[in-house]
Amino acid sequence: MTDKLKRALVTGGSGDIGEAICLKLAASGLHVIVHANKNIDKADAVVEKIKAANASAESISFDVTQQAEVQAAIEKILEQGPVQVLVNNAGIHQDAILAGMNPEQWNQVIDVNLNGFFNVTQPLLLPMMQTRWGRIINMSSIAGTMGNRGQANYAAAKAGIIGATKSLAVEVASRGITVNAVAPGIIAGSMTEDVFDKTKIKQLVPMNRTGTPEEVASLVNFLASDEAAYISSQVISINGAMT
Repeated sequence: MTDKLKRALVTGGSGDIGEAICLKLAASGLHVIVHANKNIDKADAVVEKIKAANASAESISFDVTQQAEVQAAIEKILEQGPVQVLVNNAGIHQDAILAGMNPEQWNQVIDVNLNGFFNVTQPLLLPMMQTRWGRIINMSSIAGTMGNRGQANYAAAKAGIIGATKSLAVEVASRGITVNAVAPGIIAGSMTEDVFDKTKIKQLVPMNRTGTPEEVASLVNFLASDEAAYISSQVISINGAMT
């Protein structure tokens, strides 16, 4: 079945947004490789949901910050053919005001969110370019476009993703590959449920609600489609009119 389908790799595919993206891409006819770091059981559960819907998926586990580990995993993936849709969704945050932030909080967030992008994307590029069709969607954040108190590390990483997106888009444009960034605002899920109460959300978001992982997934799915072939080097916010 996978031989006839374009293959997608979604890093952080076991999280709230990642799972929604995996389900949406699979429903659109892609074979989805669901990535997790340590929570391979969660990735396996996403795969089972996809297969239950008569779509195609598999799971994989590696630490995006460990270059040798990533390289070995990517080589195994490429044995089955190129990855033509890549969603760089893996990310963490460790919030603290910069005056009180320790080096580990800075380095770990940069390592996962920004260095992880490089470690995963770079070895997939040449095989993707040889197919002359590809979609790379990088998950940024409203923190990367606006900044956010207590998130200098996270904002720096997500802003770095935007710069990398724009540069890479130019490098691969002639090969039929688009590269875009998606910048979510406050999205319902485990990363936000203990941070923003309903009153705070109404203060911050003109639409007076959080976004849903499915809404983010729909945007990613469109950017991964043939219909989005002329959209590249863009940062698309999905944030309920936050400015």
